[in-house]
Amino acid sequence: MESAELIAILRDVRDRVRASNPETAAGGMDIALPDLNELVHARDAALGKVAAIGTVNPRAGGPINSLVQGWKRLVARVLDWHVREQVEFNRKAVACVDAALDALNQSNRALVEFGNRLAAERARREELEKREREQSQEMSDIRAHWTQWRVGWEQKLATNEVQFLRSVADLEGAFQYRLTLMDANYRQAVRSQHDDFTVRLDQRNAEIQQRLWADLERVRAEFEKLIHVELRLIRQRSAAVFQASTAPAAMAAPATSQPAAELGFDYARFAEAFRGSEERVRAAQRIYLDDFKGRANVLDIGCGRGEFLELMREAGVPARGIDSSLESVAVCREKGLSAESADLFDYLRGLDDGELDGIFCAQVVEHLPPERLPEMIRLAASKLERGGVIAIETPNPDCLAIFSTYFYLDPTHARPVPQKLLAFYLSEFGIGDLQVRRLEPAVDSMPSLAELPQAFREAFFGGLDYSIVGRKV
Repeated sequence: MESAELIAILRDVRDRVRASNPETAAGGMDIALPDLNELVHARDAALGKVAAIGTVNPRAGGPINSLVQGWKRLVARVLDWHVREQVEFNRKAVACVDAALDALNQSNRALVEFGNRLAAERARREELEKREREQSQEMSDIRAHWTQWRVGWEQKLATNEVQFLRSVADLEGAFQYRLTLMDANYRQAVRSQHDDFTVRLDQRNAEIQQRLWADLERVRAEFEKLIHVELRLIRQRSAAVFQASTAPAAMAAPATSQPAAELGFDYARFAEAFRGSEERVRAAQRIYLDDFKGRANVLDIGCGRGEFLELMREAGVPARGIDSSLESVAVCREKGLSAESADLFDYLRGLDDGELDGIFCAQVVEHLPPERLPEMIRLAASKLERGGVIAIETPNPDCLAIFSTYFYLDPTHARPVPQKLLAFYLSEFGIGDLQVRRLEPAVDSMPSLAELPQAFREAFFGGLDYSIVGRKV
């Protein structure tokens, strides 16, 4: 029974060895490996013999056989000490055979691995040789193609060189021809430009002469204008002196804080320089035409040079003026305007109540002593009929720019009149429907004010002048 089990075990070991070593050749090298099956069979047989040591061969049954078997077993036990070393030796020998088998198996596996590597290396070398052959073929093709291309390129280069030299020769000939034409044209252009320059120089000289004569004419006209103005002022002074010598003393006294006659300079020239020309003042006063349209009896208080009276005459509105300056009155009369020299308070007192339907007063109230301004407004309002129009124009103290420009240029100015104060006086004495107008924006004469914020500029640097237009209620 034990022998059968041992044989089964040996067969199992043999099968495992064969399963782990199936190769018969070393990879792809066609090298035959040693067959270990014979050695395995011999080892198995030796193992069977080792396993049978000490056992009794079975025989047929019977008393004799039992006696024989018993004797054999007794002998086996008696000899066990004698064969023990042999058994041990046999087992070591079998173990040595097993070790040899294992070493041979390792050698077979190493040979197989080595064969596989050699096969892979051979395949790689074959692949490299194949690529080298392909590259060599490609290089041969490239050399052949390069040889053909170079031959063609050299032929084309020779052809192009010939064509290029011909083109250069043609261009050189054309250039010489054009150079000849350009030289001829240049000479012709120089002669033409010289002639044109001579003509233009003559024209320029003529223009310079014309400008010179024009400048001389303008200078002559300015001198004539200046002489005319001086002669006019002389005539005005003469007329003023004559009127002063013949006029009553009461009417010759002006109503301003400081009479113009006491200033020691020509106030007419002063007005021309700082108030502006008559054309400029007349253009600025056209805004009042609609206010006085259709009126029949208009008084201009402080008529000056008569700009407003001229506008009324153009509009067909009957108007007359008074002024404390004899020279200004003389100017107005020279223009054919109705004007006389008078103190405004005395003149207004001499009028009937409601006699006038329009009163215009520009740049006057700032000349009056502040305590007399209410009296002037009261008298003017009392001489207006119901519905009559009054317009008063004066420098605007709300505009700070007037104090740095022209208000204090006039030594006859007493004090600026605030718009709210003048409106209060007018409403106090029966003038209603008041309209306030801002005139002469400061930014027009002082462009730097445009850099200020708009709200601030309008509040503190609005119009240099203002006017109030109202109606008698």
